[in-house]
Amino acid sequence: MTELRIPSALLPTDGRFGSGPSLVRQAQMDDLAARGKTVMGTSHRQQPVKQLVQQIREGLTDFYRLPDGYEVVLGNGGSTAFWDAAVFGLVRERAQAAVFGEFGGKFAKAAVTPWLQAPDVREVAPGSAALLAPAEGVDLFATPHNETSTGAMVPVTRVAQDGALTMIDATSAAGGIDLDMRECDVYYFAPQKNFGSDGGLWFAIMSPAAIERVEEINASGRYIPSFLSLKKALDNSRKQQTLNTPAVASLSLFASQISWMLEHGGLAAMDARTRASSDFLYQWAAERDWATPFVDEAYRSQVVVTLDLDASIDGAQLRSVLGEHGIVDIAPYRSLGRNQLRIGTFAAVELQDIKQLAASIDWVAERIAK
Repeated sequence: MTELRIPSALLPTDGRFGSGPSLVRQAQMDDLAARGKTVMGTSHRQQPVKQLVQQIREGLTDFYRLPDGYEVVLGNGGSTAFWDAAVFGLVRERAQAAVFGEFGGKFAKAAVTPWLQAPDVREVAPGSAALLAPAEGVDLFATPHNETSTGAMVPVTRVAQDGALTMIDATSAAGGIDLDMRECDVYYFAPQKNFGSDGGLWFAIMSPAAIERVEEINASGRYIPSFLSLKKALDNSRKQQTLNTPAVASLSLFASQISWMLEHGGLAAMDARTRASSDFLYQWAAERDWATPFVDEAYRSQVVVTLDLDASIDGAQLRSVLGEHGIVDIAPYRSLGRNQLRIGTFAAVELQDIKQLAASIDWVAERIAK
């Protein structure tokens, strides 16, 4: 236990700044408790749970201003399950993968299979971003929208190559960064970041071309495990259900959050919230000689802010003192091994709490600097 006690006036109201899972608003928990008797402990093929799924699918359609023909598909498991589902059900012969952190790299590894050609991997060191580019023989182009591990983001832009799909890993971006969905064919995510939900589910917004590809590959005779079948996920989604029993609490949290987002201005408003919080932190860091943004300026994320600390500031000690005051989950991604802070500025995080976080960091840093 440290002897340093941060003045209460400097502390944020809510000290959860994790990059995933992230802050869950109390109102979401209240909604879960209120609807518990109707959705918890009942079949996902009964109306109460199906209505919850329908609410989410319709909410996402409005939230993302989906073009005609785009559909919201959901399935069991998180993004890890979707990586495997995609290589079974969306890649005809070869994928290209942009890798600029842990999660882009995981899809690139998933795309190494006996039935596909080796993926075309476009990789750069953490701190910058790799970009997709047309390439002969590639029929699916895949990139993270926001790389959760490093705090780098790229614009969502369709790769101009006939017959190819553009697929976006959106787990930490979804709900907090605006985009034109016409610029991609698959926008998939687990809902535990901006959407303030929990694990056990994946969601994918699919274009007509992506749906056609799912149907085509399903009919091709390729072996596809039922759990990873995008065709089964599509068919069940149209019935407002999942193949197997879903994480019903996660559905409830998600439904509450998407309703809150729509009530507060939709995607554009959420984009403005995350941008205001991240802009504040980048400017704050620029005014200090012991904190530096980790990511190249052109690719700095508005939902996951990564800041390198000078050697004079022991990041582990700083985080320990903050943690004793209820400020949690701001450690760097485990594999980076950097003296760093990683701060989630997701949609539910209040700007005033970000400002209080910065004030608390200042107070501790001044007292532990070597």
